[in-house]
Amino acid sequence: MLRISLILLIGFALACNSNNSSTPEPTHATPSLNYSVVAIYPHDTTSYTEGLLFHDGQLYESEGYYERFPQSRSIFGPVDLKSGKINVKAELDKQKYFGEGIAFLNDKVYQLTYKTKIGFIYDAKSFQKIGEFTFPSNEGWGMTTDGHSLIMSDGSEHLTWLDPVKFQTQKTITVMDENGIVINLNELEWIKGSIYANVYGTNDIVKIDPQSGKVLARLNLGTLTQDAKTKFPGCQELNGIAYDSTSGNTMVTGKLWPNIYEIKFPY
Repeated sequence: MLRISLILLIGFALACNSNNSSTPEPTHATPSLNYSVVAIYPHDTTSYTEGLLFHDGQLYESEGYYERFPQSRSIFGPVDLKSGKINVKAELDKQKYFGEGIAFLNDKVYQLTYKTKIGFIYDAKSFQKIGEFTFPSNEGWGMTTDGHSLIMSDGSEHLTWLDPVKFQTQKTITVMDENGIVINLNELEWIKGSIYANVYGTNDIVKIDPQSGKVLARLNLGTLTQDAKTKFPGCQELNGIAYDSTSGNTMVTGKLWPNIYEIKFPY
């Protein structure tokens, strides 16, 4: 009887250890953020939006030239919310450069280009070009800043921090959710200590932990995309996030969209 009891106990222990080792770590679905629309403004349907941000209370937009849409241009400048038009402050030669994301930092404007690995620097008041830089990524997509460094995306799952003086890589993070890496990270915005990124080709904006790269939450704007396409069938992908620290709301739009939407959601 004693021998049988010992065998049963050993078997039970082995079964418990076997179950523990084979059970995968639980995965949790990324929380979804709810939002409400505060206001709707016009947006230029010729604007192939690559960047959107607020600076000194003014909304700025950068766009790129895409040959499929010959009216598009590689420009940036403040946006007139009454007309949706950009007051052009700088324009690149569209035969050479595809303009991408911009960021204001230390009284300068930094602008990425798509595949040339070249960026441009402008004085933030006069908008005169004062320099150029190169970056390590093969492509330039979105850009934002944490107030100290430039943070850029390149269409992959990586975000790269750049020194704004020497343009050397300070760090790189890999963005992941419960399903693995999240690729096609595009336009970026720094909001209250987190990075928000458009996921190119989707209706999603993801909230990213800048330390770990973990996706903390997901904001699906499919309803806004559908509204934009109903109003202007030629509109393209969702792209553009601009946080207004004065109102606490965020402006979002997309490439060739007819509207900019002011939305409110929990950050």
